[in-house]
Amino acid sequence: MTACIVGWAHTPFGKQDAETVEGLITRVANAALEDAGIGPDDVDEIVLGHFNAGFSAQDFTAALVLQADDRLRFKPATRVENACATGSAAVHQGIRAIEAKAARVVLVVGVEQMTATPGPVIGEILKKASYLKEDADIPGGFAGIFGVIADKYFQRHGDQSDALAMIAAKNHKNGVHNPYAQMRKDLGFEFCRAESEKNPKVAGPLKRTDCSLVSDGAAALVLTDVGTALKMKRAIAFRAAEHVQDFLPMSKRDILKFDGCAQAWSKALKHAGVSLDDLSFVETHDCFTIAELIEYEAMGLAPEGRGADVIRDGITAIDGKLPINPSGGLKSKGHPIGATGVSMHVLTSMQLAGEAGDMQLNAPKLGGIFNMGGAAVANYCSILERIR
Repeated sequence: MTACIVGWAHTPFGKQDAETVEGLITRVANAALEDAGIGPDDVDEIVLGHFNAGFSAQDFTAALVLQADDRLRFKPATRVENACATGSAAVHQGIRAIEAKAARVVLVVGVEQMTATPGPVIGEILKKASYLKEDADIPGGFAGIFGVIADKYFQRHGDQSDALAMIAAKNHKNGVHNPYAQMRKDLGFEFCRAESEKNPKVAGPLKRTDCSLVSDGAAALVLTDVGTALKMKRAIAFRAAEHVQDFLPMSKRDILKFDGCAQAWSKALKHAGVSLDDLSFVETHDCFTIAELIEYEAMGLAPEGRGADVIRDGITAIDGKLPINPSGGLKSKGHPIGATGVSMHVLTSMQLAGEAGDMQLNAPKLGGIFNMGGAAVANYCSILERIR
């Protein structure tokens, strides 16, 4: 253990017409410092996760965190980006600063404002997280990429429409209890399973309920070294924090195996000295329901092609053996790109601290997080444990 989360903040996710990127950043930065019980003078370094790629006219945003308080002036601040895993990249960058003893306290912020951008443009921006040399002509933006993946999975392993609808229904049911979620509505299996005017096909076999929500929002957390954390009101320690980068072209790998995800989980579990059976819950990257299904297999819950068994048997339900996405996941919560990974770490910390409100699980001990960028290209896995 080299770093701990000692404070956090989270805005509601959704359409935030009255907000700006700057306003979202400063709001969570100040709130996270207040939650940790420290002031701006205590911060040694700032890391901002912000994908942008055209969502915001302001494209040099690292220093916007300093707008939160004049006392942050002259602190080193860096923006990091790794597609949909941008938030976790920011968290891991903060951990590295503490590991290197370059910082004792790091403020990490993740932000994105997407909804002001027209829908077709959003699709083109997100497609930049794929390999355009091969994928540019796939229709439907990034949903089209995962529509291709779902098609190939169905061809190899059979129609999985029931399983995808079960995953969507599970996450929407969980999201009802998340005060930060963009969609707090239990849609039910039947609605998610049936193609309808309100739930049309989007790409390949994927319907609207199979796709995460375009969203605005921000989250922030404060990292410290273990010694400092143990003197504070709470300390959520990293038992592991692993990053595995895979090839960008899908043509260079078997896209149905999510090998980078499997590698990240394997390394994280080994580093933490635990197994999947030791985890109390997991927040995983359900940008599309097919992603969560394949992640079941990559993390070791099921053999290749048998991920449907996991959801069908109730293993990942809120009262199952390993609850997955008790927050409702990206599917219910929304997916403001730069904020997502930070949000996952904040919500996991809230669970472990017993501060998750209506989302709270019964005395969780270890929480796992998997956040990915692109189609399982940037793979980040964290395992967290409360030590104070």
